Amino acid sequence: MSMHIIYLALGTNLANRTENLRAAIAAMPPSIIVRQTSPIYETPPWGLTDQPAFLNMVLRGETDLEPAVLLQYLKRLETGLGRVPAIRWGPRLIDMDILFYDDLVLDVPGLTLPHPRLHERAFVLIPLADLAPGLVHPALGRTIKDLLAECDATGIKRFE
Repeated sequence: MSMHIIYLALGTNLANRTENLRAAIAAMPPSIIVRQTSPIYETPPWGLTDQPAFLNMVLRGETDLEPAVLLQYLKRLETGLGRVPAIRWGPRLIDMDILFYDDLVLDVPGLTLPHPRLHERAFVLIPLADLAPGLVHPALGRTIKDLLAECDATGIKRFE
């Protein structure tokens, strides 16, 4: 069985935010082996601005799950951690997104890899650049550091 390198984005803005992130990371094994975690950043809400600030981070891990199965696994973890379906871009207890899966470029219903909007989101690019500034986006052919240089990072600050 082969292992795949994955980068996941985690976000939360309800209840005990740091505990939500810790619980999510703790819940990942055995299907996801967490290899490295970024610092945590506090970021202003995006999309829908009338809500609490988010904590965001990125992790690098390994998995033997195929992409669609990995997505289902993450959605089950979110539900198990207490996330309930809510409005798009609205408040959430925990949100986990697949940013990269090896250098796979995939577009199927319900799953696009790399994450289709990651290059527009400083709250993803900043912690991702902490882990892998030279990682090349396989669809855009540009490094994370270069993508971040073009992003507005206003209001994002290191939390811990």
